[in-house]
Formats: sequence, C-alpha cells, structure tokens
Amino acid sequence: MIAKTKYIPDGKKELKALPILHYLNADYLYYPVTSARCPEGETCVRGGQFVKVGEVIGTRKGTFFEQPMHSTVSGEVVGYEKHIDQSGKLVDCLIVKNDKKYELHESIVDRTEEEIDALTREDLVNIVKEAGLVGLGGSAFPTYIKLETEDPIDVVIANGVECEPNLIADYGVMMTDPRDVIRGLIYVMKATSAKKGIIAIKKKYTEIKERLEFTLQEFSQYDIKIVSVGNYYPQGWEIAMIKDALGIKIPQGELLSKYGVLNFNVSTLKSIHEAVKKRLPVLERLFTISGDGIVNKNFRARIGTLITDLIELAGGYIDNGKPKVMILGGPMMGTNITQDDVVMTHTTTSLIVLNEDPQTEEPCIRCASCVYSCPVKIQPVQIMNAYKIKDKDALRMLEVNKCIECGLCSHVCPSKIHLTEYMRLGKRLIK
Repeated sequence: MIAKTKYIPDGKKELKALPILHYLNADYLYYPVTSARCPEGETCVRGGQFVKVGEVIGTRKGTFFEQPMHSTVSGEVVGYEKHIDQSGKLVDCLIVKNDKKYELHESIVDRTEEEIDALTREDLVNIVKEAGLVGLGGSAFPTYIKLETEDPIDVVIANGVECEPNLIADYGVMMTDPRDVIRGLIYVMKATSAKKGIIAIKKKYTEIKERLEFTLQEFSQYDIKIVSVGNYYPQGWEIAMIKDALGIKIPQGELLSKYGVLNFNVSTLKSIHEAVKKRLPVLERLFTISGDGIVNKNFRARIGTLITDLIELAGGYIDNGKPKVMILGGPMMGTNITQDDVVMTHTTTSLIVLNEDPQTEEPCIRCASCVYSCPVKIQPVQIMNAYKIKDKDALRMLEVNKCIECGLCSHVCPSKIHLTEYMRLGKRLIK
C-alpha cells in the first residue's frame, strides 16, 4: 500500500509548555576550534590568559571565508580537550574556566539609534562578519556572504516555520524576543535596500501571529507582513516556504537572490540585531532535551556549555537499563550520536534520547511510498541500489544531489530501510 505523507507528528505541544531554565553556572566552557564548514582553525589566546565576554579567542577557517571565535564567558584559558560538536565528530576545543562574573569585553558597547541610522551597507556587512554570525536554522552558512550579494533584492523573508519535530528554538525566540527579530529583519532590509519584509510562520501558530502583529504596530513605517504557510513537513525548506509565502517558484540549486529574495532564519535575525545594536556575537541558544529515554527540559545556555551538564540538571536518563538512541538535532534531519559528550555550538538546539526499539530492515516491497513523499521528486530506492554497486554515473543520473536529507523517505518506508542515510552516502560518493 502506497503511503504518501507530508504530515508528521511534531512533538512540540508538551515541549512548548515546559519552562525555560536559564543556566549560567557551567564551570568550564568549551569552544570547538573547527566546524563542519571550517575544517581548519587556530586560537589566539594562551593558557593562563584572562578573557572577557565577546572577546575574540580564535579563528575558524573555511575554503573561502574565515569566522572569528568568541568567548561567551569571562575567565581563564586553561587548555584544550576533545568533545563532540554539532556534526557528531570529536574535535579539539579550547577551554575557558568560567569566573561567573560575565565581564564584558571593552568593545561591547551599545550603538545609539543615530549611529545605527548612519551605518552603510558595508558597515552592516562588516559588523555581521566580525560577529561571526552564521545561519542558526542549521545551515551554519556565513551570514555576511548573503548580505554581500550584488543582486537587487525586493523582499527579505524571516523564516519562522521550524517544521522539524521536537525543535522549538525559533518558536521560543519569536515568543520571547519578537522585537529583536523584527529589528534584525529591518537591518537586513536596510543592508540590501529591500522595500518589503515577510515573516513566514505556520498557520497553526496563531499565538505567534498575534504576538508579532501586536509588536509590528511599533514599526508601521516599514512594509513588513506576516504570512501563514502550511503546517506540513518540510515546509521550512526555503524553496517550499518561498513558493507558499510569495508564490515564487525557484528552481532547486538556483540562488534566491537571482529572484530578488533573501531568506533568513528568525534566530539569525535576532543575532543580527544583537550584533548591530549591542556589538555582541551569539552568546546563548535555547536547547531542548526530549524523548522517552530522558527527563524533558528546556534550557537557555551559553555557547560552549557541555550537554552533559544540562542532562544532569534536567534529571538524567529514564529507564537506565534500556539501550538508548541519541539524536543531535531533530528526528528527521538530526545526527545520530553514540555518546552525550556534546558541546553547545551556534546550531546546537536539541538532543533527543529514545529508549531503543529495535526494528528489522526488510527487503523493499516496491510500494513507491518514498517516491510519492519525496519533496524533490527523486527515487530513493533506485539511488540506494546505485550506491550499493558504487555506480557513480547512475547516482548522477538519478540526481542524488537534489536530496535535502529531510528524512521523509525513511519515515514512510514500511520496510524500515534507512533510505536517507543511503542518500547521504551517495552524495558523498560522487562529491
């Protein structure tokens, strides 16, 4: 039987009802020297040196860009250790012993509204670059590169859809800091000379819509509107979101800017506001612990916090005798990890811990559920078979690189085949 679906349980209702605990008492903070986008990096501080909040402590290096690293606490540099980052890999981390005074670096001084009004496009790009801002929706793509586009931009979209199950970081930002999101959107509109702003949210988030509409009354001089889009998955994928929000069909692989559009996650826009107004890098993120194998809890914690600290504060694991499945990120697109020694980075917003329910993978029954459910219209089983025989030409012909790794093919498969993993492996094989 064919099972086509784009509606999946999102698991958010209970998580949104939980309070958010602000955790500032980590004894040590750990800063990965490298990242998935920056395979090289170096620090610019030494053991015994005192650093302050917002101070540059190193640089991560990508193929065509560099990103400064900032301390999120004040305290003493004490060395290096290896821990797991958002990619699920073990990486070198600089350690800062937290003095818990949170003394700001001398460069962290608020800008006046007059100073902000006088900022040029180049000024705004440099501010974002020096703050090391990246896409906080999960891409970790350098934000300043988007702002540098030479294409004329008509509309900037604030993506608040957050369609991945169990994730509520963007929801939390829109509920607690709607003004910061809107101001960040305005700064991007200023930097790109865009006349129009759109905030895209799910139709079912009526409470978010009401909150944003109330806040937008303070910014009536700007053409900013809220657009409600579908509740389906993966509605947060920018191609689907732009089609529903603007009616513009952008071919996959094309730059959005060529169509006069730029898309920014709402948490990214808040970080732009922090950088422009307060001269701050990203210091904190909302982090959610969920699943039936652990005590569920929401935290707001500093970048560099060990997740093991948060797990202990939450109350630890449930049913310790049962094997666990741990997912860093969401259940559809997250990364499976085998240990919880994880450092909070800019894009780390969730840990899901499930009591293991072993399922046997069966042979494909040719039901085509994966094909009918795929948002990019590729053929997952054909790609899997091509990968198994290492047929690179077939993988290219089957357009494996179009896969956005949304996880729907694995989710709907009645044979419990891990098709999404085969898509990832196929992409790596022809890279």
